[in-house]
Amino acid sequence: QVQLVESGGGLVQAGGSLRLSCAASGRTFSSYVMGWFRQAPGKEREFVAAITRSGYKTSYADSVKGRFTISRDNAKNTVSLQMNSLKPEDTAVYYCAACSSITIVTTTYDYDYWGQGTQVTVSS
Repeated sequence: QVQLVESGGGLVQAGGSLRLSCAASGRTFSSYVMGWFRQAPGKEREFVAAITRSGYKTSYADSVKGRFTISRDNAKNTVSLQMNSLKPEDTAVYYCAACSSITIVTTTYDYDYWGQGTQVTVSS
């Protein structure tokens, strides 16, 4: 079992920045590919970013590429999402997730463990 707890969400103006963090406990954190997903009201949960177990490779949704950066610290059992140049369409609940895959995966059903989510609201 892996327990995931997100933090860092909040209200920010368009063009601003936020940094989300996800703290993991339980089984070996470095054994998991980690991902961030988001879900806006009335929409399906969508992939945002993911990072390999080593942290050497990352993947991003086209909508956030160049604005968001995912990183991890295996010594501290944390994964972060730095979000810059935020837009109103980035407003959503953001979820941290863990996957036992060897390679990066971007679909929700591939992830085994999920956090409770943190709200990000970007005002125009």
